[in-house]
Amino acid sequence: MSSHSQPVRVALLAVPEVTASTLYGFHDFLLAVDRDWALLHGNVPGQSPFRPEVLSLDGQPFAAANGVIVHPDGAIGDAAVPDVVCITDIAIAPGEDLPESYRPAIDWIRRCHDAGALVACACSGAVLLAETGLLEGQEATSHWAYCDWLSQRYPGTRWHPERGLLPTGTDRRLLMSGSGVAWHMLVLALVARHAGPAAAMQVARINLMDVNEVSAMAYASLTRGSRAADPLVARCQAWAAEHYPEDAPVGRMIALSGLPERTFKRRFKAATGMGPLEYVHMLRLEEAKQLLESDDVPVEEVAARVGYQDAGFFSRLFKRQVSLSPSQYRRRFGKLNRQLRQVGQPG
Repeated sequence: MSSHSQPVRVALLAVPEVTASTLYGFHDFLLAVDRDWALLHGNVPGQSPFRPEVLSLDGQPFAAANGVIVHPDGAIGDAAVPDVVCITDIAIAPGEDLPESYRPAIDWIRRCHDAGALVACACSGAVLLAETGLLEGQEATSHWAYCDWLSQRYPGTRWHPERGLLPTGTDRRLLMSGSGVAWHMLVLALVARHAGPAAAMQVARINLMDVNEVSAMAYASLTRGSRAADPLVARCQAWAAEHYPEDAPVGRMIALSGLPERTFKRRFKAATGMGPLEYVHMLRLEEAKQLLESDDVPVEEVAARVGYQDAGFFSRLFKRQVSLSPSQYRRRFGKLNRQLRQVGQPG
């Protein structure tokens, strides 16, 4: 976020058994914050508050578990203590002992945490985190295939294979995600904690995270696209962005333009690709999404807040555009928003 005076330094630990997709998935999503949402809406892309860097044991290129050549930014021994250490998944079999070559990484993770860093751990990376001793007496999660073995090896830790995302540890400075693509939720949790839940929701919607049986349109921003190049239309867009809940907004825009109604509508559609009434609907529905994500007020009140007195019409329009009813949208994305707000709070 532009309001951050100092970047959040994130060290992505790259060990030989890492999978490149998760390692660089973290990297890409963190750099997308404050950039991609602005880009999709025709604004100047901001700079992410995160500064991720890939650190390995010795700083030298190596082949990851899936054969991709990883080119680290540096070695763990040469880097300053980061704000966040990320342990992504490790492709080792349950019950397999970590090689002795991991000892420097284990000690480094512990030193970083002791110095105040938050440690985020995805999936089977819990095997490495558990070796640090930081999970002793704590709750933890990992991939379901690892939890039985982890429970036997580290009986002082309470393992929860059913948990997709778990803040734990002293001052909640350990963040863990469980099976499979739950690492997506771990990224969102980091974004929520350091850049705010709203930024995390933007990343989730851009990247269609948590897409179980939901149309991609549920994630889409209805107001995506740039401001019209036509100065007159752009001025009307700016007015609509502030006044969309008002009665007869199209009539107000026509008056603002000074053009005949037919001329204005033709010019507006040529500049934006949609008619002015459709454009106002998109503004209203996008604001309704935000309200449904973050507020528990009745759907009828949401409709009224964004400019619809007929809640039935609002619900039909919302479902046609979003592929979910307002209530369905709230159940899915409100839950995600609440979870991000919860994990986004420091200890």
